[in-house]
Amino acid sequence: MRKPTSLTLILLLIAVTVAAPSTVIPRSSPEFTIHEPSGKDVLLSSFKGKVVMIEFLFLRSEKCLNLAGTMNKLNSELGNRGFQPVAIAFPAPQSDANGPLVGAMAENSKLTYPVGYANKDEVDQYLSREETEMLRIPQVIIIDRSGMIRAQSGGHDGNLNLENEAYLRTMIEGLLKESPAPVAPGKGSPAQKSRKRPS
Repeated sequence: MRKPTSLTLILLLIAVTVAAPSTVIPRSSPEFTIHEPSGKDVLLSSFKGKVVMIEFLFLRSEKCLNLAGTMNKLNSELGNRGFQPVAIAFPAPQSDANGPLVGAMAENSKLTYPVGYANKDEVDQYLSREETEMLRIPQVIIIDRSGMIRAQSGGHDGNLNLENEAYLRTMIEGLLKESPAPVAPGKGSPAQKSRKRPS
């Protein structure tokens, strides 16, 4: 009787592993390089200490552009309190996302926050997206002041409320009230150490 029981347990563990979300919330945000239309590269870690909202988007998606407008509004209201929106375009099927296209989109939409681009592999790696997962656009990530991902709209258990302005405002205002985790003397991210002036 033991062999069938062991086999059953192994099969159950495999099933749970396959069905389990590819991402865990909260978790530490990996590093990410944002390529700006100007040619400058910006590290995501340079925003640590702020509440960061990332929108991974397709340039020709009306839904993505509407959310970018919402982020613009929230930036005007909450930016001076430590809110930092960031938009990162990546190529849609049969489409591209490069410096000139992203720059034109940011200018036409009058976006007042950092807008950049990346390739699909970079985005998938950051999101821990599996090949079998449906790619939901836009993909939204919320990072707290200490650099922990607190919510995201993609993945098996993604929070679709992150596209709703009222929900976003409530969540962001709550995170803005939190203090970042203290950094021990001599510690800190490489980006923090290399900064020449405070943000």
